[in-house]
Amino acid sequence: MLFIFDMDNVLYDYHWRIRMESLTELTGHDFHDLRARWWHDEGEWKAEAGDPDTGDEYLRLVNEAFGSNIARQTWVDIRKAAMEFRPEVAEAVSMASQHGQVTLLTNNGMLIGEHLQEVAPDLVPLFGDHMFATAHYRARKPDPTVFSRVLERYEHSAEDTFFVDDHPDNIRGAQSLGITSQWFSPTDTGVTVKEAISEFVSTRA
Repeated sequence: MLFIFDMDNVLYDYHWRIRMESLTELTGHDFHDLRARWWHDEGEWKAEAGDPDTGDEYLRLVNEAFGSNIARQTWVDIRKAAMEFRPEVAEAVSMASQHGQVTLLTNNGMLIGEHLQEVAPDLVPLFGDHMFATAHYRARKPDPTVFSRVLERYEHSAEDTFFVDDHPDNIRGAQSLGITSQWFSPTDTGVTVKEAISEFVSTRA
């Protein structure tokens, strides 16, 4: 069995505004200006689908959009500082790993993709080398293509795959391929996910 876990607002609380405040201090652009300059179809969303395909080019485009000179490590540090680990939810990953392969799938570009183990160090003991940004697959959630490529990488069928995410659109994208999917509620402490994993495993015993 294959178990795919989202990162932001599932295994970590992602404090978006903390990140934006730090970037505002660096660039002089307010929250709305930052979003208008980078967080859109031709910026971050395109990057999350693997274009550009290197962290260096990602950073060049970001700095071009902001008119800034942010260093790679600074970008990584700011992202990491906006994340708060949820150990009670991570227990679900440990549970799943007893029944099959676990892997991380987070909508992120290649710069964060190249630094996932640094940005999310708490996940390294759980996932090892199986931590991926969608940019690695050259497609982003909720596009079913990204889920197809995950299945291809691990040589698993959709029927034997379980997926957890906090965005309903991403859930629907996975379900369109027949992947058993569990929506993660903002108030969930991991109990619902663990129950869903238990049910999934029991039907395949």
